[in-house]
Parts: sequence; structure tokens; C-alpha cells
Amino acid sequence: MNIKPFTRRANYYETDKMNIVHHTNYIRYFEEARIDFMRQIGCSCAELEKLGAIIPVVDAYAKYHKSIKFDDEFTVHLKLLKFNGVKFEFSYEIRFNSTNELSATGYTSHCFVDENQKPFSIKRKLPEYYNKMIQYIGKDI
Repeated sequence: MNIKPFTRRANYYETDKMNIVHHTNYIRYFEEARIDFMRQIGCSCAELEKLGAIIPVVDAYAKYHKSIKFDDEFTVHLKLLKFNGVKFEFSYEIRFNSTNELSATGYTSHCFVDENQKPFSIKRKLPEYYNKMIQYIGKDI
């Protein structure tokens, strides 16, 4: 399966008075890339939620290298670092499309919980989704 990295352009409303994307938006960019990746591999988060698998963020971190400004086009590259069916972690790199220069790096960690916020293993409950995800551990997207 050919997975495409997530590409977008910075919107004006995401910027501050200095025309720089506000730092909180980078975490949103990570999420947009993660949701897009999950959809591309056949693990739509909306579909998983309908099946009772909620995916909260447990931890999030970003390091800023060079600011994105209004209308800059960039790509979010991600990697599924760890996955055991209950917990998983992604790393991210945001790069400018025009220069490939690094804008930000970071990671997020997650787990699968049911509607009562109780962690569970999708390997047991939803093995077809486990099998879709496991094959992407350590692969650059």
C-alpha cells in the first residue's frame, strides 16, 4: 500500500500578529497527519469509534525549529514508533515543501479505550485493525 505523507498550507487564521503560525497549531498538524494516515491504512478513527474504540492522546510534545508562516506549504512525515495493540506512539517531522527544511519535530502517544475509558487491546477485540496497524511499525511516511 502506497501511503502518502500529509501535505497542507498554513491558513491565515492559524497565525498570530507576526504572521507566524501559533505554536499550538503544530499539535493539530500532528493530529491531522495521524488521522489521515489511519484513514489511508484502512483504520478510520470514525469507524473505530463506531466499533467502540476511542483513541485519546496520552502525551504530546513538539520542538520548533523554524516557524511556518501564512500560506507556507508543508508536509508532515510520521512514523508509528511503537504499537502493542493497547498503546502506541507516533513521531513527526514537519518540513517546508519549497526547501525540505525542518520546521518542527515531535511525538504523540495514545491508547485504545472503550466508552467507559477502560484501556483494551484491539488485538483481541478488533484483530483486523490490529493487523492493519502492526505492519507500519518503524516505517517512514
